[in-house]
Amino acid sequence: MKYVVIFEKCGNNYGAYVPDLPGCAVVGETLEVVRTLIAEAIDFHIEGLREAGYVVPQPSSTLPIQTQPDVLSELIASGI
Repeated sequence: MKYVVIFEKCGNNYGAYVPDLPGCAVVGETLEVVRTLIAEAIDFHIEGLREAGYVVPQPSSTLPIQTQPDVLSELIASGI
């Protein structure tokens, strides 16, 4: 499954979150680090939902339209 991830430049850091997985977010010093962290966070979040007996939300099928210069979006695959 591939989830939409929103990346934002925040001062000297980058942040990323997954709109389809509320609470799944990370912060890091570089975009490359944040990409790695969010991929790990997606898997960890999904595992936690399953262990708690919750339904794992299905990923959205489209990326949002990019409207701000410091905001990017990508599809990131879950390793689960």
